[in-house]
Parts: sequence; structure tokens; C-alpha cells
Amino acid sequence: MSAVAATMRAAMREAWSNRASFWTQMSAMVMNDLVWVVFWVLFFKSAGSVSGWDRSRVLLLLAILTTGAGIVLGLLSNSRRIGQLIAEGGIDAALALPVPTLPYLLVRRVDPVNFGDTFFGIGLFFLACHPTPERTFVWLVGSALGALVLLGFVILVGSLAFFTGRSEAGDLGFQAILLLASYPVDIFSGATKVLLYTALPAAFVSVVPARLVEHLTLISALELLVAAGAFSLGAVGVFTLGLRRYTSHALWTRA
Repeated sequence: MSAVAATMRAAMREAWSNRASFWTQMSAMVMNDLVWVVFWVLFFKSAGSVSGWDRSRVLLLLAILTTGAGIVLGLLSNSRRIGQLIAEGGIDAALALPVPTLPYLLVRRVDPVNFGDTFFGIGLFFLACHPTPERTFVWLVGSALGALVLLGFVILVGSLAFFTGRSEAGDLGFQAILLLASYPVDIFSGATKVLLYTALPAAFVSVVPARLVEHLTLISALELLVAAGAFSLGAVGVFTLGLRRYTSHALWTRA
């Protein structure tokens, strides 16, 4: 794993090499996130609360989502591109290296713009989410487990490109889970709500961690832990299975 760690350090140095661009991209993402905050503040100023969710709870949800998603999409930027890399032969170069393929692909590219999400999420929590030592600890753990669910899901759906030869499923899955994770799950009902706890686990990315910060229960904590473990193992399993049957049909490219 030392080679993977060295690859990550190299990717970080590459992203940091142009400091002006690094900070500009981060700032742009922070401004984008601020638009969401303004939207929800204005919405709840008019609506009061919806299905038990008010302004403070939704801001907590956003703090968890942006913190976790920023880590996944910033530090492990290639996670959202797994399907594209497979479909276009972009994993070929990694297969020739004496390193584990999936970890190498994940750390090979860093996206500075998404670090803005993480910094925004941290700032939002400490400014607007009533931090205490206990709430801060649960927020950190919940954000990490939510990030694992997100990471596992985007890798899993991206890895379907091994079997279909197309990356659309990964792209659609990535967009869908991020969009739905930014809304309180209780505004949905019926089959849609069930979907958000199962095949499209947006609830475990943000809503369940937010509930744990507000009210820590053993059952909810175990559910989040199981979801993180299940999607992480599922992602590794599907990627490994697909890799065994992979045959490149593209030119040698840089992952």
C-alpha cells in the first residue's frame, strides 16, 4: 500500500502546484454551496417546517453531505469516473503496475474544486449546527460513514461498465444519489422512500447521519454501519468480478 500512498501524495502535489487555481476552484464550490444554504433559509422562512424538517436540521444535513461528498469527490476524484475509465480503456495503464488496481485508480486524481465542499461542510457545521463535543464526534463519524456509502455506491454502479461496456449507469447513479441526498428523505413516500434506503442509498449518505447527530440511537448507528460496509464490500466485489473478465477495447490511456 506504500505505492498507493505515494500515488496519493503525488496527486496532491500536482493539485497544489497551481495554488491560484486551487483556491479559485475551491472558492467557486463554496459559493455554489452557499446558494443552497440561501435557498433553504428562504424556503423555511416561508414554510416553517416540512415533514418534521426545519432550517437547522436541513443545514445539518447539508453540512454532513458536503463534508463527506467533498472527501469522496475531491480526494478520490476518480471514483465518479470509474465507469468512463472502464468503457474507454482508461484502466489499462493501471493494470500494468504492481499496485492494487482499484485503490490506485481512486487516488490517482485529486479534484481541488470538491475540496471546497469539505471546507464548506466543516464551516457550516461549526457556524450553524450547534456543535458540542458529542455532536461533533457523531458528525465526524456520520460524515465518514456517509462518505463510505457514497463511495461504495458510485464505484459499484460505475463497475457495471465491465458488463455493459457503457458508462451511463455510473453517470446517472452519481447524479441521482447526490441530488436526492440533498433533500430530507421524509418528503418522499411509498416506493421512492424505500428506494432511498436500499438500491439508491441517498438516505444513508446524509439523512441518517443527520438524525444520529440530533438523536443518537444504537439501531440507527448499526443501520448506517451496515449500509457503509455492504456498499463498500459490494463495490469491491463487483469491480473485482468485472476486472476478471475485462478485455480492453481502447487505446492505452492515462487514468
